[in-house]
Amino acid sequence: MNPVLRRIGLALAAPAMAFVFAVAVSSIVLLISDSNPYDTFSTMLDNGTQLEIIVDTLNRATPLFIAGIAAAIGFRMNLFNIGVEGQYFLAAFAAAVIGAEVSLPGPLHIGLILVIAMVVGAAYAGLAAVLKVYRGVNEVIATIMLNFLAIGGIIAAIFPSVIDMSSGQATNAGTKAIPESGWIPDLNGFVEIFTREIGKGRELTGVIIIAVVVGVAYSIMVNRTVFGFDLRASGMNPLAARVGGIPPGRMIIIAMLLSGAIAGLIGMTEILSDNHSYDQGFVRGLGFEGLGIALLGRKTSPGIMFAALLFGFLDSSSAILQVSGSASQSIVIIMKATILLAAVVAYEVVDEYRKRDEVKRAALATGGAA
Repeated sequence: MNPVLRRIGLALAAPAMAFVFAVAVSSIVLLISDSNPYDTFSTMLDNGTQLEIIVDTLNRATPLFIAGIAAAIGFRMNLFNIGVEGQYFLAAFAAAVIGAEVSLPGPLHIGLILVIAMVVGAAYAGLAAVLKVYRGVNEVIATIMLNFLAIGGIIAAIFPSVIDMSSGQATNAGTKAIPESGWIPDLNGFVEIFTREIGKGRELTGVIIIAVVVGVAYSIMVNRTVFGFDLRASGMNPLAARVGGIPPGRMIIIAMLLSGAIAGLIGMTEILSDNHSYDQGFVRGLGFEGLGIALLGRKTSPGIMFAALLFGFLDSSSAILQVSGSASQSIVIIMKATILLAAVVAYEVVDEYRKRDEVKRAALATGGAA
């Protein structure tokens, strides 16, 4: 077989296996719950092609993609930054509070909010890095504890003092709204040049541009820079990297700082584009989903993008399934879990086959040369 076709086939084998397995398991669950798998999947696909649902999918996928990139930076060095959740919560909270108190020209105001979010996220992730490098504390333990400290400690303690009482709303109280100069415009006008008018009050978040910049920058950093090489080398073989002159402590700190800085941008869809404040209903779980998306996407920008779009589509379909009565919203959670499980197993199977195939081909080439 042509080597290029072989590589493409192996690259597509794992996602294809995961997809087939996820559909099969989801179908069984649907049958058990007295739902029709064909009707359910048809409803998802029919609605998923509507422009408004595509906008919903992109809006949901944007923070998930950023979360996946944040997690992938740590994974590249075998660091498990479980604290992405707490980092983006604390960063969004700080950005919302400070951003509401300043008045600057539009680009400067938006830039200030982004810088605050990245600095706070990086600083909070840096705590776990310092604990690991200088005290030998496992980053998983440190980041999990820092998650609780950020959400249940720091934010819970400060939030009551920054609630905007002028709104008169007792429920879902939040911080003061960021002035309009700190809002990122939606992209509806641009999209409607090529399509029809976007209805049902949907707005395509402008934060998607930030996500694209993050994805491109990550790809260039990992594949085209010396630091990216050092990062990958430290992750693949820490001992060899140390012998080669790559300082492990410095790499851990820089990787965690970068991961935290990107994590700080996850909540910007809410802060800069949707609610323009931090409230009690602030979106949760994006950091944890980002871990799965980074693994599903094999820690590459294109892979993470497709994984984020898939999860965004499933999330957008959740409400549709409930309204149509095709299936319970819980089927989406089952599908996500099944896809992740199937992908991990499929990737391992394909990787093992690839290694054996390479050994076999090398042995044949050596024997032929002899």
